[in-house]
Amino acid sequence: MESTIQECAGMIRDSKNMVVLTGAGISTESGIKDFRSRTGIYQLAPEYILSLDYFYQQPRAFYQFAFENLYHPNAVPNKGHDIIAYWEKQGMVTQIITQNIDGLHQKAGSKHVIEFHGTMETAICLNCGKIYSADEMGRRMNTMEDFYVCDACEAAQKFEHYIKPNVVLFGDSGEWFTPEGFHTILNKMESADCILVLGTSLNVTPFSTFPQYKQEGVPLIIINIGQTPYDHQPDTHVIHESIGQTLTEINEAL
Repeated sequence: MESTIQECAGMIRDSKNMVVLTGAGISTESGIKDFRSRTGIYQLAPEYILSLDYFYQQPRAFYQFAFENLYHPNAVPNKGHDIIAYWEKQGMVTQIITQNIDGLHQKAGSKHVIEFHGTMETAICLNCGKIYSADEMGRRMNTMEDFYVCDACEAAQKFEHYIKPNVVLFGDSGEWFTPEGFHTILNKMESADCILVLGTSLNVTPFSTFPQYKQEGVPLIIINIGQTPYDHQPDTHVIHESIGQTLTEINEAL
């Protein structure tokens, strides 16, 4: 383990263009549930609840579930988020691409963050594009019957101007799920001189495909409790330990 820490520290020290891919595992140390583990969100409810179909069919129930399980305004960044932000300030990390919708990378001070699955901080009218804050949606939910219907515009059918959280649901597409969005991300992967993966099993497409686009010989460092499909690939270095503790040890070795 110690030799792996030293080896990873050397790669990160030499990096001038490191891309960091993060998933739910980096935020569990801030008290936020992941999705697929034995204690994850999908043990409480089926994936279908986080689908576009369910949102349209049961908007109030969807919002109640989302506010209880996906929105964490009081969560604070942990050591993992802090170290990545520090490395960004030092010029080693040039881009963070996260599956997370909790905003903790930004709270830690990171500036270059692609929120691939969106954010729970805001919601948007699907007709006119008006943006609502999550706090405002919470107040509307407590005081209005059809709180999820935009009152800034009109549409032929009520569901046509529903207000949807700015998260990517199953059956949905987001800002980065476009040819332009993928082109931007794949360019970043291809130009990276080191890829650091934190807290994701790399099993959910298309996010899971991103490491495939790194250049041959570029190191791939994976810190995740569980295994990933990339663990035994060439130029890959794997640590199945706590992200906060591991990054702390690597940072001390820099």
